[in-house]
Amino acid sequence: MTKQEAIGVSQTANVKSVMTVRAAAKNGPGVKRKLYIGLMKFLMGLSITITCGLVLFMIGYVLYRGVPNISWKLVSTSPSYLDDNIGILPDILNTLYIVIATLVIVLPLGVGAAIYLTEYATNKKIVGMIEYAAETLSGIPSIIYGLVGMLFFCQFLSLQTSLLAGALTLVIMNLPTIMRTTQESLKTVPQSYREGAFGLGAGKWRVIRTVVLPGCIDGVVTGCILSVGRIIGESAALLFTAGLAHAVNGMIDGLHSAGATLTVALYMYAKEQGEFGVAFAIAAILMVLTVFINLTATLLGKYFQRRKNQ
Repeated sequence: MTKQEAIGVSQTANVKSVMTVRAAAKNGPGVKRKLYIGLMKFLMGLSITITCGLVLFMIGYVLYRGVPNISWKLVSTSPSYLDDNIGILPDILNTLYIVIATLVIVLPLGVGAAIYLTEYATNKKIVGMIEYAAETLSGIPSIIYGLVGMLFFCQFLSLQTSLLAGALTLVIMNLPTIMRTTQESLKTVPQSYREGAFGLGAGKWRVIRTVVLPGCIDGVVTGCILSVGRIIGESAALLFTAGLAHAVNGMIDGLHSAGATLTVALYMYAKEQGEFGVAFAIAAILMVLTVFINLTATLLGKYFQRRKNQ
């Protein structure tokens, strides 16, 4: 067979294969393929239905059991063993104190680390090691954080069992979240913005402060709100570091004394005292706070996105 004949045979085979593919596409998938696609769609729909059903059932059940037990007396008084009164006002204040203390410490650390890794660091190996360490921190169980916080902050640093020790433990837990969300937001700022600012004679820090950070503020806010949600919902780490006290204190005195947050109080009322009505009431309050935080994060993200696009 000559070379031209071989080329002709190859072209004929290619034409036949193309025609076969077109015919198969025109006729559509076979019966087995259609059955397989239908089965996969059914299984995916079933999975979505089961997942959404479980979530809605859990939310509905908690609200059904918790809302009737919520009263003004419950949320505005302190617990007292003398008159057999149950109140969660100290737990609400302790939750507020620990959220504020954690954010005041973790925001500068997380945002500063993200700025350094994205804008200043040049050694890719060191950046990779730091990012790997941050990812590892985000995957450690919270009970381990509680044990480390108890040994280091409460005993080694002599902070004793206090809200400040709990806040410092939560700083370590939430640092990866703030850092990673800020990093991803910094990467979305176009490089041309930086180059334009440098061309006008601005320094490195001035460019970051006036051009880069305003362009990624939505990511910082989102990471902050996500961290607030985790702080409010944390209990295992705070059992070992913040304590179980139910006393009303001011901001400064409260940080240096033991105190139970809402999640810790929920555990204590349900597990230790058997007050399931109060536990469900606290769970309903926490669930409403979680929904509010998620909605706030969504709305703020959309607001800053619109401002960026203007």
